[in-house]
Amino acid sequence: MKKTEMAVEGKSKPVLLVATPQRLIAIDMSKLKINRYESPDFDVLPLPVFNMLNLAEKDFPFGMGCFVRDSKLYMVGGEKPQPGASPQLYPRQPRTAGHDQLFGDKGLSPYVYVLDLTALDSTTDLDLRKHHTSMLAAKPIPIVEEIEGKIYVLSGTPWQAQEERVLPVPTFEVYDPSIEQWKSLPEPPFHAEHWPGSQIFDVIHHSVVGTTLYVLAASDHDNRDYYYSYNVNDGNWTLLGKSVDELPVPYPFTPLFVGKFVPAYSDIFIYISHTSRLCAAMIPSNDKSPTRYQRLDEVDGDLENRDVPSIKGVVVELGEHEMCIMQPGITDSEHDKLGPCCSILYITTFKVEKLRHSSSPAQARGLKLLETADASDVSQTSSHHDNDVQDIRAPFLSITCLSKGFYDLDAWGPEAPHICSAFFHQLREKNQEPIFSLFLRTGNT
Repeated sequence: MKKTEMAVEGKSKPVLLVATPQRLIAIDMSKLKINRYESPDFDVLPLPVFNMLNLAEKDFPFGMGCFVRDSKLYMVGGEKPQPGASPQLYPRQPRTAGHDQLFGDKGLSPYVYVLDLTALDSTTDLDLRKHHTSMLAAKPIPIVEEIEGKIYVLSGTPWQAQEERVLPVPTFEVYDPSIEQWKSLPEPPFHAEHWPGSQIFDVIHHSVVGTTLYVLAASDHDNRDYYYSYNVNDGNWTLLGKSVDELPVPYPFTPLFVGKFVPAYSDIFIYISHTSRLCAAMIPSNDKSPTRYQRLDEVDGDLENRDVPSIKGVVVELGEHEMCIMQPGITDSEHDKLGPCCSILYITTFKVEKLRHSSSPAQARGLKLLETADASDVSQTSSHHDNDVQDIRAPFLSITCLSKGFYDLDAWGPEAPHICSAFFHQLREKNQEPIFSLFLRTGNT
């Protein structure tokens, strides 16, 4: 499907659909403005939510994964709290709270639910219905990624511990939308070998580069992180090692980062660093040239200066040149106006354009680069990637801020401000095709 620019005057309403572990939230993007902040004690605006589906209250599973296909939103997997457990506080309850044993596979969900986005009122109804197909096995908190037209779903780590400590098999499978069939895939080492035994692995982060899925899994046996890869072409899992340096990809593509390519440019990658800074990378077309980096100071300054402890954010495509970043966070005890432990969300939208190779001082004015001394925003722990940082010499992007601001999360309720996935949906006139852009969990595609 061809993407167009976000704004189609008089014919559309831009919407951000955000999936949390227990909610589907529709945000009116036309109400996002450029907000300016003069002091650390800043006011926040109400998040412009015009509709919200509480999945827990409507008896849907908690923590489903999402993907979009053929103008439909699919939500898969998840887990169901035991009867009597508070769905609002489910993830904050002790991990022994347990599951509803009568739902799915002992409380874990193999089911697929679908929301039709082709209707003009799709975001006002949010009519989520069970699909006629189900996965081969239940998958709690699943990782979901589309690779070469197929949907890959990997079991995550359940919010609530299971008595048997065994995940339903297969823990990894693929969905072919063209024939509407699920197929089991080789068991990943961190699930197949360790869940039935004494060593338990938590799936922490993941990313996708080309046809390869990278997974960061943590062992509770030796408190070490391990990196794995799975290539869809050869169908094999590989243990890469304990260090991010052992991944054969540029640092922003590793599971430590969250990002997306700008649709207009195959070499420009917008990402959130592991220190929660907003950055861009220019990926070289050959292995001999270094990766170049640039801080997005036009949209990152307020986020950096407010110093709000951040939770994993998301990057969303809005059009050929337009991007959106959502970064949730929780205020600390020193914030006078908001108070301690207040959940907020920073949202910025911006336009990305390449500068000409012979950039003049006027073109480069106002663009802040990642200095070598500030390399922690790109790589401080990686000797393998340090050469990438040292070649920074000139800005390569012009960033035009379209909106930025901090918003309260009353619509989240007591739920922690965790975003499972988010995508752009443009409501259009009848008989016009909607536009979609999807970011799935923490993957880089």
